[in-house]
Amino acid sequence: MMPLDAILALALFTFATAFSPGPNNIMVTASGVNFGFVRTIPHMAGITIGFVVLIIACAAGLGVVFTAVPALHLALKIVGALYMLWLAWKVANARPAGDQDDNMAKPLTFLQGAAFQWVNPKAVVIALSAISLYVRPDHQVADILMVVVWFAFFTAFTVVTWTGFGVALRTLLRDPRRARIFNIVMALLLVASIVPMVWTA
Repeated sequence: MMPLDAILALALFTFATAFSPGPNNIMVTASGVNFGFVRTIPHMAGITIGFVVLIIACAAGLGVVFTAVPALHLALKIVGALYMLWLAWKVANARPAGDQDDNMAKPLTFLQGAAFQWVNPKAVVIALSAISLYVRPDHQVADILMVVVWFAFFTAFTVVTWTGFGVALRTLLRDPRRARIFNIVMALLLVASIVPMVWTA
């Protein structure tokens, strides 16, 4: 079994990396504002399960592939950046809550939320870091299970919290002008989250 100090360090690592502002948290907050909690559930579930699958894939050898083929990491950055720019455009142009044409807008689906983890460089780096830091060669199965459990818990807790924060803002943002400003700010934050990813070697 993983030593207690390692478990506590892993718990702190998962909480800090999951709860910090990033593409996933920005998007579910905006979705909470624009679509409400219930309609955001598939997106939240997609993020949680998609990230857990990503961790398992990294543990199974995805990290070795990135090391062996550096161009793959560059391709991930480019695809991820382009996709996040598209998502930022979508967030900026989302209909305000209560808009008469609100039924024309749709939150991300479960599959979209899950698939996004694979082009989200932040998620990939976190998954690879967790595996390299907390999985011991002679205790791989038990340690990977521990990493998966902690990340599943904190990722679910985080997306629910950030979505709830967005839902709490719905009343304040029923004014179309305020909602528009909020969506643009969230879109800009999403774009800003791309910068460290692009400039990191």
